[in-house]
Amino acid sequence: MIMYTDNRRIDFKTKVNYREKNQLIKAAFPVNIRSSYATYDIQYGNVRRATNWNTSWDMAKFETVAHRWVDLSESNYGVSLLNDCKYGHDIKDNMIRITLLKGATHPDYLQDQGEHLFTYSLLPHRGSFIEGETAKQAFYLNQPLQIIEGALKYDITSFINIDDECVELDAIKLSEDKNYIVLRLHEYTGGTHKVNIDVCFDFDYHVESDLMERPISEHKTDKKISLIFSPYEIKTILIKIN
Repeated sequence: MIMYTDNRRIDFKTKVNYREKNQLIKAAFPVNIRSSYATYDIQYGNVRRATNWNTSWDMAKFETVAHRWVDLSESNYGVSLLNDCKYGHDIKDNMIRITLLKGATHPDYLQDQGEHLFTYSLLPHRGSFIEGETAKQAFYLNQPLQIIEGALKYDITSFINIDDECVELDAIKLSEDKNYIVLRLHEYTGGTHKVNIDVCFDFDYHVESDLMERPISEHKTDKKISLIFSPYEIKTILIKIN
């Protein structure tokens, strides 16, 4: 268990040589929070699920997938549980649990056998998962900063700047036809946001496209890209380089 002086995160860095069969291992955190729903991270957004089991349908949802985090919050305080590779969760009343290892024997009789290295993290915060920057902390856990020796080829300090933290940059890549740099972004808080993107290199124009990288707007030569995101909207921008 790792605690930090300058970070709210509490990391549980785990190394296991797992040899059990027909056993399920979970980590559980009883928290002093009362809420009728919990929030689960999914690709390009999140979903809310009830924390009480009143019907047979509720009981059938004994475990729910979440990608990088789950959160249980009241109006002014909450706790998130982050992970770097474990996706099965359940939250019942005030108990947050994550499945770590499963020694099932069917259909794979060697399921989860062997050595594992993973980290899950508890993140207490003020307000909701938005004010608590849960998504940002989960990103840092999954994509830690790496220091690489080298020299700057261009006199820039940042490749791309986004002025709204409720929008996440998911991908920077070369387009399938090799003609553009592609930016893919999404809004993850469930709100509408006007966003400005500064691209810190020279380019001819930019154009919005669909997910298949087919242009759907007129070419624009403005060096600052301005977009309006609807709740959970995904946008793709094509940038024509010089």
